[in-house]
Amino acid sequence: MSEFKLEGVFPALVTPFKKDETIDEEAFTALIQHVMPHVDGIVPCGTTGEFVYLDLKERKRLIDLAIDEMKNGKYVIAGTGACATKHAIELSKYAKDAGANASLVVSPYYLNPTDNGHYEHFFQIAAKTDFPIIMYNIPQCTGSYLPRRVIEDLAQIDNIVGLKDSSGNLTFTLEVLEKVGDKIDVVIGHDEVVLPALSAGCKGMILASAQVFPDIWQELFKAVKDGNLKEAQKVQMKVQKLARIFCRYGGAVPVKAALRMMGLKMGRTRKPLREGGVIIHEDREEIRVELEKLVKIQPAQFEFTVPDVPITSRFEDIGMSEEDIQHAELLYGTAQAGEDSEQVHVDLVCGKKNGLLGKAFALQLTHPRHGHEALTTILEPNLTVRPSTLIVPAIKLKNLRQANMIFGPTQSAVAKVIVDNIQKGTITKEMTRTHVMILKIFVPPNALNRQKLYENNYQAVDSALNAALKGIRGGD
Repeated sequence: MSEFKLEGVFPALVTPFKKDETIDEEAFTALIQHVMPHVDGIVPCGTTGEFVYLDLKERKRLIDLAIDEMKNGKYVIAGTGACATKHAIELSKYAKDAGANASLVVSPYYLNPTDNGHYEHFFQIAAKTDFPIIMYNIPQCTGSYLPRRVIEDLAQIDNIVGLKDSSGNLTFTLEVLEKVGDKIDVVIGHDEVVLPALSAGCKGMILASAQVFPDIWQELFKAVKDGNLKEAQKVQMKVQKLARIFCRYGGAVPVKAALRMMGLKMGRTRKPLREGGVIIHEDREEIRVELEKLVKIQPAQFEFTVPDVPITSRFEDIGMSEEDIQHAELLYGTAQAGEDSEQVHVDLVCGKKNGLLGKAFALQLTHPRHGHEALTTILEPNLTVRPSTLIVPAIKLKNLRQANMIFGPTQSAVAKVIVDNIQKGTITKEMTRTHVMILKIFVPPNALNRQKLYENNYQAVDSALNAALKGIRGGD
């Protein structure tokens, strides 16, 4: 079996299902066409493909479809693992006869055998198929590791040619590389540790995320082969958050969600696996944000227009009319900074806490408006700034992603502006005791760059604050 080399980037394909849970063959072939330009082969009927929910006939059909679609000498590695040895043999024989290049065989699961049982399982499959066999270790699903000593013994068999290690346990991966790395090809199957695994000697990767961004994994693979570690580190960090989400939430569900966002209709998962029980709305938004960063999808367009009214009329929704503000002799200022998705706009009002603004301040805390909940400005946990300051989102917060941009870089920037202006004397010591402030801040719902957002918030808030305290009526 020396002609078969397991090297490069291989996506572990999802299996698209229709509403009635039958296989969506058209969607499956569309997925293969989508990844084909960027991969060295494909893996149907693996863990991400929900093979445990497929019967033998369905798995054979998917193998046929994969073989029919793959071109240009790229590999089809058929997932043929099964609890029963006879079923794994049947599927592996079928894959060979259908024209696949190798079989990926997961270690027996549910009723876990002894070390000898593991050995016999793979030995029988290899002996009765005369076909390249790749062992598959995924203890988080099977309930146990494929024992290293068994791997070492099985590596002596001519047509056992590789191992996919999805454990994520680099100690185990390196032990396997030490013992059998010169005899079989070892590839990594855990998206979060691709770089260290390749650096240690793994020959490639079989990953769920390789159908979402195979081109990026090829960049990393090339950088490692070229010895460009710094570039490889950058690439790994660029996809690390998505890799973590895919691994932690079980592959099929988050990957299908990502592919749908990219315009590939991969349908639903089969019962009992359900998206709503695995990833919540906020998790899906995190996936969307990361795909936008990778330019796999376009961010939602949102254009903010400064209200075409005097600044004194922009606080009615928090309980202060234009007439109230003018009679109360409050200080106010407005400013904006940045552009596009990191553009920030601030309307600021400052006044004594025993007056009109103090009442509005208390109203926002005691009667929060859904989606516009006011946030107390803190410098660090349990340390609020003085003057006491509320941040009110100017647009309705609809998900955790938007809330994170307010609770994170926006809150930090506002706190830093206040502290800096106290040190400069712009805010007097007396004001820290007698005044409060309310800031209505617009942060684009499609903001991505937290550092840029912090900088723009700092600039806009600082400008609005200084305009207010100098009595400049910006926005009139």
